[in-house]
Amino acid sequence: ARDAAGPPPRHVAIIMDGNRRFGARAFGPERRLEGHAAGARKLGEVVDWCLGRGVAELTVFAFSTENWDRDAGEVAALMREFVARAAEVERRCVERGIRCRILCTAPERLPRAARAALDRLEAATAPVPAPRLVLNIAVSYGARGEIARAARTLAAGEIDEAAVERELLLRSPPDLVVRTSGERRLSNFLLWQAAYAELVFVEKHWPAFAERDLDAALDEYRRRGRRFGR
Repeated sequence: ARDAAGPPPRHVAIIMDGNRRFGARAFGPERRLEGHAAGARKLGEVVDWCLGRGVAELTVFAFSTENWDRDAGEVAALMREFVARAAEVERRCVERGIRCRILCTAPERLPRAARAALDRLEAATAPVPAPRLVLNIAVSYGARGEIARAARTLAAGEIDEAAVERELLLRSPPDLVVRTSGERRLSNFLLWQAAYAELVFVEKHWPAFAERDLDAALDEYRRRGRRFGR
């Protein structure tokens, strides 16, 4: 295998998959939703690992527009989790010099308390000067909806790729997309932005993702030759 000699990725995106399956395995089927809390704790760890490795931007898929079709009790529990953890995430972000952005294509579907908590998180970290890391959290997000939103905005004028990009919620393309839990698809996540991202798939469920797994993904990225069609 070639040495990991290339530059590290500036922008890493992660599809945090497998919380429920981890919860069922770790706590039993009746307590499988506790996997979501374990996944939230794991995100805090990964943010710190990225800070220590010079990653400038981290985008994570927390809740998709398709996830609204899950059991109503599970969705309600997830929304409560967002509200309960928002203040702690805000404190940690401010202390660490992290600017947090919420990527949301269907904000109208969020309960009022969850939407308010996420708005506060974004507003509280917006003034962070020269952030060490930009953390983008995709909640009630779908890439098809993001592209459709951009197209509606541009419908009256001339549309080209640059015009669409200016209207996207996330304008910076990820260099690397990591998906946990063994699934090998993007699942409506950053379909436009990830056109030339390197993809790495990890068999572990998200809460079991370890520091060495992040390092392995970063090393794999550095080994690959990125030609962008040239």
